[in-house]
Amino acid sequence: MPYRPERLAEIIKQEVSDMLRNELKDPRIGFVTITEVEVSSDLRHAKIFFSVLGPEEEAKASLEALNRARGYVRSELGRRIRLRYTPEIYFTLDHSIQRGIRVMELLHEVKERGAVTDD
Repeated sequence: MPYRPERLAEIIKQEVSDMLRNELKDPRIGFVTITEVEVSSDLRHAKIFFSVLGPEEEAKASLEALNRARGYVRSELGRRIRLRYTPEIYFTLDHSIQRGIRVMELLHEVKERGAVTDD
């Protein structure tokens, strides 16, 4: 079943997002968004990418808090999803949103400079 890892990744993304929104009440976890989940082909490992809206210190604190909650998140996933083996999970900070914001800022800056030089 070649689509199983992708389907499982989507389910994990939904469930972990729900846990972050409703159950994990650690104050170090800021405004965290699950951006992507990659599941290995044997379904034993899941890498959960997340982004944080805020400064880099807040992102690092969120990563630490999420790593501390890994056991709880994994056990909840096992309870909610019903697999033979619950995947070992790893949280990874995703910088793509910050990069996108930076690119938009640079494009806006270039546009502004172009408008000034055209006069």
